[in-house]
Amino acid sequence: MCSTLSYPWQMLALVIHARGLARTFRKRKQEVHAVVGVDLDVEAGEIVGFLGANGAGKTTTLRMLTTLLEPTAGTASVAGCDLRTDPVGVRRRIGYVSQSGSTAPEARAGEEVVDHARLYGMSTGEATERGQQLFRELDLDGLWKRQPKTLSGGQRRRLDIVVGLVHVPQLVFLDEPTTGLDPQARANLWTHIRSLREERGTTVFLTTHYLDEADALCDRILVIDHGAIVASGTPDELKSQVGGDVLTVTVAEPAQAPEVARLVSALPGAEAPQVIDDRVVGRVPHGGAALVELVRGLDRAGIAISGIESRRPSLDDVFLGLTGRSLRDSAEGPAVPAGVAG
Repeated sequence: MCSTLSYPWQMLALVIHARGLARTFRKRKQEVHAVVGVDLDVEAGEIVGFLGANGAGKTTTLRMLTTLLEPTAGTASVAGCDLRTDPVGVRRRIGYVSQSGSTAPEARAGEEVVDHARLYGMSTGEATERGQQLFRELDLDGLWKRQPKTLSGGQRRRLDIVVGLVHVPQLVFLDEPTTGLDPQARANLWTHIRSLREERGTTVFLTTHYLDEADALCDRILVIDHGAIVASGTPDELKSQVGGDVLTVTVAEPAQAPEVARLVSALPGAEAPQVIDDRVVGRVPHGGAALVELVRGLDRAGIAISGIESRRPSLDDVFLGLTGRSLRDSAEGPAVPAGVAG
């Protein structure tokens, strides 16, 4: 159950504490183990990124932590409340901004905010004052009476965040907060997400398919694959696990990718490369020298390429090494059916 304090999160070192969290579905008379035993901790004031490919269990875990889906097994405390015995207490103390948004296109923006706050027991006057303050802070001033359908994509996402924050939660879940936004709108929203923590002390738990977003925003990153957490650490800690430089070769003819992989693996100190469609990705100790030698080998073999590069490791390289697939590629795959691991 929840603490008896008015604002229990003020005394919490951990705003999320989960052990053995699991969810099993029945699909076509078979059991689908979407999440198989997640252990995770999130400290007060952190911005934590939650990364996972389609079908890895990311969405299912998020839905359990936000009380939208009951766990099959395991325990969790969220914002000082037990997930199983007091889901209403969890809901009162968190904010949740879904990927699809929550505002009605035909309503007025301010009315949507006030109506949401009223569900949390705030008076109309208090909700209006709080909502208008958030409008000013999130660069929505002057849009109180506008309909969401008339707003830009960035404005609508900031309106979603206002709705998620108006009842003063100290833990907010952001599900793909910048999906579909142009680069400028994304960068602006990053600034606002940082301000949640820096100016309000809000703990932020976000999912994203943008590795640059996770790198720029998050204090710590959790990677889930096949329903379990497979890595946790700061962006720099995770990238340091990937030794050497990354070579990426894009071949003109995908059928020649295995031969390119053989040439890459023959480079001094190279690790076994991976073939992903028309790309061969490998790691070598010294990318510059290896690049020159590889180009010569490709020329001798008569292999045509459409691109080649050497660079320092990125979070996508970390994800590729952990899961065998690129998060960017998985983001473009088919949507996972509702109620199944995602």
